[in-house]
Amino acid sequence: MRILVSNDDGYFAPGIAALAEALTSLGQVTVVAPERDRSGASNSLTLDRPLTLRRTANGFYYVNGTPTDCVHLAVTGMLDTLPDMVVSGVNHGANMGDDTIYSGTVAAATEGFLLGVPSMAVSLASKQASDFSTAARVARDLAERFLARPLGQPVLLNVNVPDRPHGELRGLRATRLGKRHKAEPVVKSLTPRQETVYWVGAAGEAQDAGEGTDFHAVADGYVSVTPLQMDLTHTGQIPSIAEWLL
Repeated sequence: MRILVSNDDGYFAPGIAALAEALTSLGQVTVVAPERDRSGASNSLTLDRPLTLRRTANGFYYVNGTPTDCVHLAVTGMLDTLPDMVVSGVNHGANMGDDTIYSGTVAAATEGFLLGVPSMAVSLASKQASDFSTAARVARDLAERFLARPLGQPVLLNVNVPDRPHGELRGLRATRLGKRHKAEPVVKSLTPRQETVYWVGAAGEAQDAGEGTDFHAVADGYVSVTPLQMDLTHTGQIPSIAEWLL
């Protein structure tokens, strides 16, 4: 099995090291990740300058671009053969509900999916966590499951793992995305030069966190596995828009 690993926290992040190590037992692992933290980069591609690809002492590759750049470069130009799977993570912090729109972790997996490769994004649902072994093991187990039982259809999975020892996980749940409240206001401050600057505020709390959502599963101690799709068409509005256009 050939696995391409990426993330949005940077090639030096402990989460990607844990993920790559866990997946090595399944086959050939290639790591291509951003040279710095690109959290919140979403699906952006770098089109205004060339990209560079460099290799570290541990064999990881890093790119001076976004998570999407990394996967796009690897799949369309660097690798000799198409990978069997793209795995992005392990992200330091959850990517649930509306987070998926902004997440670079999810974006890296999305790019793999758009290029025809089964993909999943894996996140550890805690900002205080320092042990990524549980989430990395979950990623390996899911990849192993895919190897043994291919789904036979294009798949993009968003996986969120509770921050607890692997033995304390209650299992896996197929979920839908929940929804957060409106984000907190921007935070205004002054630089030493008395220039006003603004920091984007924190994400809001969960608004739709009922049973069946990713928020609910993780809060209950389950690994949340949400299948995603890229069709943004609001099909239910097509008839009314067609009538409005007459």
